Order: sequence, then structure tokens, then C-alpha cells
Amino acid sequence: MKTYPDKDKAFPNPAIPSLCYIKNVVKNPRIIIGDYTYYDDIDGADRFEEHVTHFYEFIGDRLIIGNFCAIAKGVAFVMNGANHRMDCATTYPFYIMGGDWGSAIAPVNDELPLKGDTVVGNDVWIGQNVTIMPGVHIGDGAIIGTNATVASDIPPFSIAVGNPAKVMRRRFDDEMINLLERLQWWNRAIEEVDKLIPILTNSDIAKAKKEIEKYLQREER
Repeated sequence: MKTYPDKDKAFPNPAIPSLCYIKNVVKNPRIIIGDYTYYDDIDGADRFEEHVTHFYEFIGDRLIIGNFCAIAKGVAFVMNGANHRMDCATTYPFYIMGGDWGSAIAPVNDELPLKGDTVVGNDVWIGQNVTIMPGVHIGDGAIIGTNATVASDIPPFSIAVGNPAKVMRRRFDDEMINLLERLQWWNRAIEEVDKLIPILTNSDIAKAKKEIEKYLQREER
């Protein structure tokens, strides 16, 4: 009988203490992490939540990360609490300083440049020291290069680099992307994922296309 990594265990491989399945260590209910998504940081992968900044209850935004994502050391998710009003003479947030500068002059949410939830799809690889700004949506299968600052949405199966991050190219052609979007291997039972690994890890994309197509055809019969 086969054994698989335990998705409900924080550190699935004792030989790699820097690798943590972060859904098992995050406490904030507004940080939603999928199965098998890991953060790799020798300085404390279980402290991933410290990399989500400006997360304030009164705003209510969420960070949502899908299944099977790979997140490298030094990532920073900047949430909507970091935003300041830009339609006044000053951007300084007097209202959060307390005292007589308190809630009487606090802006309502409609007056702040809030951008909603930050959403990372499935099978996304985020390189070291990437900064992801509020409200960004990163599509399934995307790759974000080291030191990038992601300030706008990244399409599925794209490679984005730079500050601000820009899409350099798509990883695959339309046919392969369509097949992967139909397959959605990241949402399947782990036993099925295990059977798909030889296809998913085959660098001969032409052959992988044929195998995925066969797999999907068998399902549709």
C-alpha cells in the first residue's frame, strides 16, 4: 500500500525542516490555505503568518491560497490595511493614532482605496522575496520570479518578473493550458494525483498533452 505526505501535518518531511504545509500553522481565519501548499524558510517556515502584513479586522479582507503552491522564503503579502487615502491634501492616517485624532475623523471603508481579497490560485510557484500587493489575483499555474512586486493580476500559467511584475510569457500554448484547466489535477484525490505524477513531471510537453487528452477522454466515456 502506498503512503503519501500527510497534508494535515505541519512538517511532512523530517529531512527538510524548512518546509511547512502552512494550512496547519496559520491561526487567522481570514487566511485560507489549500492542501499541500508549502512555505520554505529555514528561519521558521511555521511563522508564515508573520509575512502577511497590515491585516486589520475592521477591513475584513482575506488572503486565499489554493492547493499545491510552492512559496519561497521572504515572501510578503501586503493587505488592504496598508492603503491610505489619496484624495486629500495628505495621505497621513491621523485616525489610527488614537487620542483626539481617533474614530471621529476615521474614513469609512468606501473612502479608502480597498481592493478586496488577495487570491493565489493552485500550483503557483512564488520565488524568494516576492511582494504581493493588496487585492491581487494570481492565476493557476503561474510563476512569480524572485524579488518581484506584484501589483496587478497575473493570468493563469504565466511567468511574471520585475518591479512592478510584468508577464514575460505564457508557460504553454493554448492547447496545453486548456487541457490543464480541464484536468484540474490539484483538486483531485491524492491517489489520483499520484497516478498523474508521471504525466505532470514529463518535460516532453507534446507527449504530456497526448497523455492528458487520453486521461480526460477515459473519464468522459
